[in-house]
Amino acid sequence: MARSDAARVALLDTAERLFAEHGIAQVSDRRVAEVAGNTNHSAVRYYFGGRDGLLRALIDRHVREVGERGARWAEPSDSVLGDIRGLVLPSMEVLAALPRPSWRARFIALALQDPALRDLVREALAGLPATVALRRSLKGRLAHLDQGVVAGRSTMIAFVVTTATAEIEARAERDGAAPRWIEAGDFLSDAISGMLSAPVTRPGAPSPLSR
Repeated sequence: MARSDAARVALLDTAERLFAEHGIAQVSDRRVAEVAGNTNHSAVRYYFGGRDGLLRALIDRHVREVGERGARWAEPSDSVLGDIRGLVLPSMEVLAALPRPSWRARFIALALQDPALRDLVREALAGLPATVALRRSLKGRLAHLDQGVVAGRSTMIAFVVTTATAEIEARAERDGAAPRWIEAGDFLSDAISGMLSAPVTRPGAPSPLSR
């Protein structure tokens, strides 16, 4: 790896950890450079053009890795559960491949809570070819349900997955035990499948979570 590439990766890894531990707004670019061992305190600006570029690079890295893992899930399955597994397990595989301890799940959870980053993360993940194909398949399978309800449940599911994975990651760091990411993915896929397919008590009523 070229020296400049190694410096860039070190900044990304350090920023991901510091943001996860202390919050995105609480960590300065200078602090990221210092902890990464870069003597240039303007390293974030040099390599990424500033804070926005650093955050985008962190998100792009995660989305790229999920996309690589998700390519083999691009073909829709024969069930709602199968399609959900194709959407959930690539992220679990990415998390499972990270060195321990990891901070990726906590960073993504924080990014989805940040109004300035939320849409960036969602749009990047939604644009992956496997995601497009699987969502199209799910839409057909759930066509019998009110689509406003389905949209609201989908929004809620994003919160469930990010909150659960962030907690699993934090607990693994506290306890020193290896997180069982693939098992977590199976558990979440089962729960999400049931949630999406559940009957609707108030057909036609607007969902409080749909946009």
